[in-house]
Amino acid sequence: MKESGMVPLFYHPDIELGKKVLKACYDGGARLMEFTARGDFAFEVFSELNKFAIKELPGMIMGVGSITDAGAASMFMQMGANFVVTPSLREDIAMVCNRRKVLWSPGCGSLTEINRAEELGCEIVKLFPGDIYGPGFVKGIKGPQPWTSVMPTGGVSTDEANLKAWFDAGVICVGMGSKLISKEILANKDFAELENTVRKTLETISKLKN
Repeated sequence: MKESGMVPLFYHPDIELGKKVLKACYDGGARLMEFTARGDFAFEVFSELNKFAIKELPGMIMGVGSITDAGAASMFMQMGANFVVTPSLREDIAMVCNRRKVLWSPGCGSLTEINRAEELGCEIVKLFPGDIYGPGFVKGIKGPQPWTSVMPTGGVSTDEANLKAWFDAGVICVGMGSKLISKEILANKDFAELENTVRKTLETISKLKN
C-alpha cells in the first residue's frame, strides 16, 4: 500500500466482468485490489477472482472490503484474502485478523477511534468517508501523531489536485472506487480506458510522493 500509494476498490456480481476489471488494473500497474463484498453471494465472486489472480496475475494482492463482522472476515480469509478493510472500527474483526496475522484496516472518524485501532494492532487506518473529513483532518491528526498511517477512501478522485491535497496532508495511500472504475467504463466494457486511467493515476501518485 505504501509503495504503490493506491488501492483500487471494486464490486460487481459478474465474475467474468470482474476478471477483466482485475486484469485491466493489473496491466495498468496496480498490484492491489480491494473487493468490496456488498452483494449476495459476494464470497463466491471473490473466491473465483482470487483464484484467477493467483493463476494469471503474478504479484496481485487481493483483499476484501465492506466487512462488518468477524464471521465474514474469517470466511474471506479462508478464501485467501490478504487484507481486510472495514467501514467502522470492529474489535471482533481485529481479533480474528490478528490471529491469522492478516492486515486489517478499519474505518475511523476520530482521533479516539484511530488510537483504539492502533492499540488493537492496526497498521493502516482507513479514513472513511474521506470526502466528509478531507485532507485537513489528516493534517490535523498527523501533527500530534506523525506515526499514524492513513488511507482515505470515499471522495478520492484521479484529479491531480485532489490527489496532491491528500498526499501533501500526509496520507500513506488512497482507496479509489467509482472515480477510478467508473460506471461508464463498466457499462461500455472499456477495459483499455480503465488500464490507461490506472496507469496515469499511479504515475501521478508516484510523482506526488517523490
